Amino acid sequence: MKPFKLPVLAVLLVAITRPGLAAEDYTVPRTQWGQPDLQGVWNFSSEVPMQRPEHFGDREFLTPTEIAAQSQPLQLIGRRQPIRSANGVEAFYNDNIWAENRGREDAERTSLIVYPANGRLPLLQPGVLYQPGGERDVTGQRPVRFTVGGIGRDGPEDRGLSERCLVGFNAGPQFTPGVYNNNVRIVQNRDHMVILTEMVHDARLVRLGNKPDLHEDIGLWSGDSRGYWEGDTLVVVTKNFNGLTQSFESYGSSKEKSLTERFTRRGPNSMDYQFTIEDPATFTDHITVLLPITRVPAELYEYACHEGNYGMGNMLRASRAREANAEMDSVANLFRP
Repeated sequence: MKPFKLPVLAVLLVAITRPGLAAEDYTVPRTQWGQPDLQGVWNFSSEVPMQRPEHFGDREFLTPTEIAAQSQPLQLIGRRQPIRSANGVEAFYNDNIWAENRGREDAERTSLIVYPANGRLPLLQPGVLYQPGGERDVTGQRPVRFTVGGIGRDGPEDRGLSERCLVGFNAGPQFTPGVYNNNVRIVQNRDHMVILTEMVHDARLVRLGNKPDLHEDIGLWSGDSRGYWEGDTLVVVTKNFNGLTQSFESYGSSKEKSLTERFTRRGPNSMDYQFTIEDPATFTDHITVLLPITRVPAELYEYACHEGNYGMGNMLRASRAREANAEMDSVANLFRP
């Protein structure tokens, strides 16, 4: 999907409005079944860091002066030079094409994490590993839990989950803003919600009402989601993660993770998205994140990951070629004086 970019003036106007405040006279529209209507395409991009920089302490919001200072780079979007790797190859997509304009109505916040009060991750349980993955291979074993990167190139099983088109790096559940493809379509009927993320085109089916839980031995990549209405708020509880993904922010395993998401319309084009993670095997306390999301006047187009996943084959072919060259060099060395 081509990134939806707000004009700079509109971004700056939105940025001075405190998130989570709805017009008092706003009435949430209803579906034909009388439920709050959350349907449409929504964007969850954000420039706010997930964790609060430590020097802010417990301060949730920036001052007007700080907001004005950080708004200046917005005027340079689309003019930055491409970032290049040490080998001279462009390492990241540049702002002219891919990166979304992420100055948004939560721009005055110091962190997306609102609990713990310091806006930072709680202490880890003993022995929990931090495994960020990334552009380079890392130490690890199968099954790979990294969304980006991997442990080697011997086969596709060693690559990251997003490279294998299994789990999008920002699609969750839960939604976590990334550099691009921060879009989701919500479709609903009386008994179900469908949450279709743009990244790796995962369609999550949320059953509404009292439904029997899955057996605890059944694990899914995106967990099992059940929803219910709490006034105008859709509450979605997701459990039964398969443990083959990380818990949150590259820590631990999702095996004992429980995720509670809350969707609340705040206006015609705005909605609060809040999620709470409870994972006693990874963290010593729960984590709550508040992320205002914005309705997008556009369609969500297919992200055909498997059909266009040329990168996987190319990575493996390149690795086999390097191995063959190394073997040839080794044989040649046997005949050198």
